Amino acid sequence: MSEAQTVTDESTAASDLTAFQQNILTILAEEPMYGLAIKRELEAYYGSEVNHGRLYPNLDDLVEHGLVEKSELDKRTNQYELTDEGHDVVLGQIEWVLDRFVTDEERADEVRALLE
Repeated sequence: MSEAQTVTDESTAASDLTAFQQNILTILAEEPMYGLAIKRELEAYYGSEVNHGRLYPNLDDLVEHGLVEKSELDKRTNQYELTDEGHDVVLGQIEWVLDRFVTDEERADEVRALLE
């Protein structure tokens, strides 16, 4: 595995993934994308170049975990799409963060404002 530790059970939780892999899942939650589009989104987020040698092994790991589905758009381009299990991992991570962040009504209002 490229960045994640070996997972011994069948299901994968966000805690089993690196932040980089979690960010890939979050990007794919919006819509299916091809590799270079994912790369551009990550570069915009990180503010620096993401090299292919980091991106594609991590995408392959996510496919292996069943969190992302890989399909061929054409002979040279693959498309990546979040699976139902990947969706559940993203949702679980959001829930975990919100459970810890929303400690009072003021913080709840901050989150509500983000959603509006």
